[in-house]
Amino acid sequence: MIKLCMAVMLGGALGALARFGVAQWSMAHWPKLFPLPTLLVNLLGCLLIGVLYGLWLERPELSPVLRQLLVTGLLGAFTTFSTFSLDTLRLLENGEGLLALGYVLLSVCLGLLATWAGLSLTR
Repeated sequence: MIKLCMAVMLGGALGALARFGVAQWSMAHWPKLFPLPTLLVNLLGCLLIGVLYGLWLERPELSPVLRQLLVTGLLGAFTTFSTFSLDTLRLLENGEGLLALGYVLLSVCLGLLATWAGLSLTR
């Protein structure tokens, strides 16, 4: 268990630094262009989680510690949108299209509502 926790912590630190780096790079090249850093991080995270998920499907013998480092730690700190996208894709692959649609709508709408509520509480 300690090994898994250390892997998640290391991955989390690397993911946070990578997110910061992408934000700094995009702001230096395209300042004031809508939330491009967030879009880039989310899209890159989705691509990476798809690649990693595919690797683990094809090679289940790969280390679970490495999986936690890369998926939970690195991508978890880099972006949680990738996990949201993978969860939605899994629902669709399992033939649960209505549940996937509900999950997307609830996540986006309730996420916006929760963000507004949090902001309202501080104003």
